[in-house]
Amino acid sequence: MILVRHGQSEFNVVYSKTRVDPGIHDPRLTEEGRRQALAAAERLAGQNLTLLLSSPYTRALQTAQIIAEALDLPIAIEPMVREHCKFHCDVGTLRSELALAWPELDFGTLPERWWHGALNETAEEVVERSRHFRERMAGHEDWSRIGVVTHWGFIRSLTGTEVVNGELLRFDPILGKAFPLADRAP
Repeated sequence: MILVRHGQSEFNVVYSKTRVDPGIHDPRLTEEGRRQALAAAERLAGQNLTLLLSSPYTRALQTAQIIAEALDLPIAIEPMVREHCKFHCDVGTLRSELALAWPELDFGTLPERWWHGALNETAEEVVERSRHFRERMAGHEDWSRIGVVTHWGFIRSLTGTEVVNGELLRFDPILGKAFPLADRAP
């Protein structure tokens, strides 16, 4: 599978300068974040993807939408790949509001309030969630053709690798290893 960190968000701009939580709930992409998502789509063009899984956070959905439109891919909502809930940006948007904003996507299996609920999700909880996701994906026969739009904390828990906004990383869920993304699918 190919992991995609969402493009730069409004939170990322402020936090990178101040290292203080600016209190922005479920932030949107910036113009730079949109450019990063389009650049990710260009890099993904030769990867033979058939599906994008996306975290339900707005910044991930916007990134996934840009990639999906460029590559003509369907998007499926996957709450397991949501961010490690530590900051106000990790307070999500209610399922009913997401469904209104993205009527073309199916949020039907998502609980109304789907994020962790408190800004104190432990690292152990995120590691356990990423382990369950990895096991589930390892059993998916077509895992190598799936893109996953997700977040810094989830990618770090899953792979041990830190990535910047818009960065892509190939991940083998059977081996549990991450690899740099080649220009073409293996």
